[in-house]
Amino acid sequence: MQSRASFIEAVVVALASLRSSKLRSFLTLLGIILSTTTLIVVMSVIHGMDVYIAKNVSDMGVDGFRVLRFALLGEWDPKKYLELKRKNPPIRKEEFEFLKANVTLCREIGLTADRWRAVSYKDKQLERVNIVGGSPNHLVITNIEIASGRFFSEGENRNRRAVAFIGNDLREEFFPDVDPIGKTIRIDGRPFRVIGVAKALGSVFGQSRDGFVIIPIETYFKMYSSRSGMEIAALAVDRGHLYQAQDEVRMLLRAYRQLKPSQEDNFMILNSEALVETWDQMTGVIAAAAVGVVSVFMVVGGVVIMNIMLAAVTERTHEIGIRKSVGARRQDILNQFLVESAFLAASGGLIGVIVAVALTIIGDSATPIPMSVPVYAVVTGVALSAAVGLFFGIYPAQRAAKLDPIEALRVER
Repeated sequence: MQSRASFIEAVVVALASLRSSKLRSFLTLLGIILSTTTLIVVMSVIHGMDVYIAKNVSDMGVDGFRVLRFALLGEWDPKKYLELKRKNPPIRKEEFEFLKANVTLCREIGLTADRWRAVSYKDKQLERVNIVGGSPNHLVITNIEIASGRFFSEGENRNRRAVAFIGNDLREEFFPDVDPIGKTIRIDGRPFRVIGVAKALGSVFGQSRDGFVIIPIETYFKMYSSRSGMEIAALAVDRGHLYQAQDEVRMLLRAYRQLKPSQEDNFMILNSEALVETWDQMTGVIAAAAVGVVSVFMVVGGVVIMNIMLAAVTERTHEIGIRKSVGARRQDILNQFLVESAFLAASGGLIGVIVAVALTIIGDSATPIPMSVPVYAVVTGVALSAAVGLFFGIYPAQRAAKLDPIEALRVER
């Protein structure tokens, strides 16, 4: 009960100290405010991007994966690119057919290829549109949803029909006020009938993901050949069998390509977790730099708080003498100044949290960078600032606790 009263008294004294000199309090806490704000903003950017990449950038889902010729994740390395291009042959249609006939742990498997081409409708033209050739199960594999119309069938794919499923960018550019279903667009000058429109996917770093046209893969081969640029997309039977499904596909493809046990894979299998891991490695550098900046600000803020608390000990020496003379223990004095120091620092942390949340909300709405404040960042920010206050308050608190009551009472108020 006594310790609770001592704690409450220390908090009241800290609040009175903050109110008595608002400018001095603000300058005292500025380092803590800046460090907490920096910490939470950086953590918000990283967290927002983690969530966004996991949900949106990768269209594979938690149980999907891709088989591709190669992919360079992380830092661009032209030497590595040339080496992989030389070593890894393109994915072939025959390999897809072999996998489709023999795989047992995939509920869906499809073939996809793409390139950038001009698309026009009447007198309007978009110069750079992603033309995607896909299997009839393409929407299932990529999690793209239908906004209107339908997707092409197996029969339309087999018969190489000139039908197109368009993204939202093309609908807004070519058909802002009319139903696009049944209209004819031109891809590289060739007519295609629009049979469906996809729901909007949004953008990544300001780059739209809706500027695409999906056509039957056999139609795509008829136009652009089937010699290169293909990927195999698959969904495992469930999330728990993702890695078993990948191993099965790897084994089958190695057998088809007659690779010896001692030879490395000359293809790559990629899933969403690999993309997230690559992103985590990239953000690790950002986080490390942020920790350095935050540490400097925290140390500066802690030193300032220690100086202020030392000044407070000097100003309240007579008061400390009175308290000791009426029975206050050394531990009581020590706790009071420690709580006051921690409360001051935590107040700066709380202000930093408020500023960081405001900046995050503004940044998320005004910039293409997705930002989201994780709860653990708020807890970490306030707890870290309070810990800094405790650490840098130890010396002033010990100095106050060790004061001789008789000598303290001799000090004029």
